[in-house]
Amino acid sequence: MTTSALPPRAAYLLLTLTALFWSGNFVLARAMHASVPPLTLAFARWSIALLLLLPFGALPAWRQRALWRPYWRRLLALSLLGVAVFNSLVYWGLQFTAATNAVLLNSFIPVLIVLFGALFFQLPIARRQALAVAVSFAGVLLIIAHGDWQRLAALDINRGDAVVFLAMVAWAFYTLLQRGMPAALDRIGLLTLQVVIGLLGIAPFFIAEILSGRTTALTPGTLATFAYVGTLPSVAAYYCYNLGVARVGPARAGMFIHLMPAFGALLSVLFLGEALHLYHFAGIALILAGVLLATRAR
Repeated sequence: MTTSALPPRAAYLLLTLTALFWSGNFVLARAMHASVPPLTLAFARWSIALLLLLPFGALPAWRQRALWRPYWRRLLALSLLGVAVFNSLVYWGLQFTAATNAVLLNSFIPVLIVLFGALFFQLPIARRQALAVAVSFAGVLLIIAHGDWQRLAALDINRGDAVVFLAMVAWAFYTLLQRGMPAALDRIGLLTLQVVIGLLGIAPFFIAEILSGRTTALTPGTLATFAYVGTLPSVAAYYCYNLGVARVGPARAGMFIHLMPAFGALLSVLFLGEALHLYHFAGIALILAGVLLATRAR
């Protein structure tokens, strides 16, 4: 079936599954944080994803080498930010913070894209968008401070929240840098290249983690974790997201990312026993209010 023949409802279902798979990635990483070190999880995730991608992406990537070679610097930055840095920081941050906090902070990404686009990529920003950045950032600070503004004044911030926030910054730059890549590039071939380069970036830190004594026992639980993160939030979610974008457009598809707080909070309560607090609801309300302002601004 071509994307034009894909019914809109089917596209919405695929985009919903994407948000669910990505939310599950956060929750599972938190659930296994004591058993699987962060760099081990990141390296295993993308190693499995690469094995699945190679049969479909290796040939397109090779055939289009004349198309992507002039953009090798941008490709290097995309690979390190989107594959190596983002995922490693998320998994590292989830060693110290709740999955609920991490998945709520994820909703700030669209506003970061607006802000960094104006600051570093000369993209126009309207007054309403500037207000959106301020409102959403207040929501992020509320979540990071756990509802206590005095913690910010005293710089008493959970380091896990701070690390996850840095991961969101990396993803915002990853999104903006994609604008400069040729539209004719095969998306699966491009992802395959990014995963190869990203794995090379993760490898030294993965080896250092093992040498430090942080090893992982290959139990049914850890193997199931590797299988999940290497397939559903990596390959399947990417494929579903691209089909959805092609059918309903990037703006409408991007809004489905905001299903992640709902899915993430629900999964965290069900499987991790995490509690939802008033500051969680207040923070996500401010973040979504900012997103709404940003998307409605001209």
